[in-house]
Amino acid sequence: MDVKQRNDNKGGAFYMEADGKEIAQMHYVYAGEKRMIIDHTEVANEYEGKGLGRQLVKAGVEYARQKEMKIIPLCPYAKQIFEKTPEYADVLA
Repeated sequence: MDVKQRNDNKGGAFYMEADGKEIAQMHYVYAGEKRMIIDHTEVANEYEGKGLGRQLVKAGVEYARQKEMKIIPLCPYAKQIFEKTPEYADVLA
């Protein structure tokens, strides 16, 4: 499953779809030009436990690296992933 992104001046989301419907999303907002806040991650019940949330956080980290941004993980799930994944420390605000 591919991770897609929608984005505007204020923030956006990384998301995944299956059978024409959104099954997972991680929402973020910008906090200035060099920071983004991950404020919500959600996976549809039938897709829980398949690593989709982790893939969304990884996509956010890759995006932050490309844009030379830092991430503030306010979402409890994203915060947990950052705590368990020391290789993401370079983008942690």
